[in-house]
Amino acid sequence: MTLFTLENVCFDVPKRRLVDHLSLAIKPGITALVGRNGSGKSTLLKMLAAQSRPSAGTIQYGGQDLRDWTPRDFARDLAFLPQVTPPTEGLWLEELVALGRYPWRGALGRLGPEDRFMIDTAIAQCGLEHKRGQMVDTMSGGEKQRSWIAMMLAQGARSLLLDEPISALDVAHQIDVLGLLRETVNAGSLSAVVVLHDVNMAVRFCDHVIALDAGRVALDGAAHSLLDPDALRRIYGLPMQVIDTKPSPVVHPI
Repeated sequence: MTLFTLENVCFDVPKRRLVDHLSLAIKPGITALVGRNGSGKSTLLKMLAAQSRPSAGTIQYGGQDLRDWTPRDFARDLAFLPQVTPPTEGLWLEELVALGRYPWRGALGRLGPEDRFMIDTAIAQCGLEHKRGQMVDTMSGGEKQRSWIAMMLAQGARSLLLDEPISALDVAHQIDVLGLLRETVNAGSLSAVVVLHDVNMAVRFCDHVIALDAGRVALDGAAHSLLDPDALRRIYGLPMQVIDTKPSPVVHPI
């Protein structure tokens, strides 16, 4: 079973190719997209989320070409969290999470018992019940990210796409957010594709890894396949060492 299937996918901007003939099979579980800045990670994620159309090639999701999904059905099945999230000024936590029900109810639809159940369950899953009476803008960075993930869970989607969800967080909150993602995927029939810069976090929390270099695949395999100095040099262009520590090895630049 595959989540996404890509065949000869390209993405061009004027005078430049950002993604170059990608052919991939992205499996269920948590897949990390890694690589240097400008390698095509966010571009690929946006194409998976149907936010951008490939210049060439095809992308299938759930065995169906992305072009054949209706916008409403696709929005119900897949949730996308961009690198820069929209402003949340004046929004209470529960209001933000309730936005996840938009694909089911529309802008003017009333929330029913099922919607309320999904909202309450998502808030509880993300450990935010004590924040129900708080505005999102007043929360810490980690709490905000968990609030956005709660919105995605309330959507009832089976696939989550997240673009650098921990880039602005300290180490403790990075572990908190990725740990939540790991627990959520383990607990249900969910899968996630997440853009990460931290190799150690990718190895610790993800099942699979796809490394890009100049829009091409530099590595595609299990997350622990990143624990290879030759592969790391090929991906990042500098020597790196793998230190054998407990509970898991650590990657460090030389």
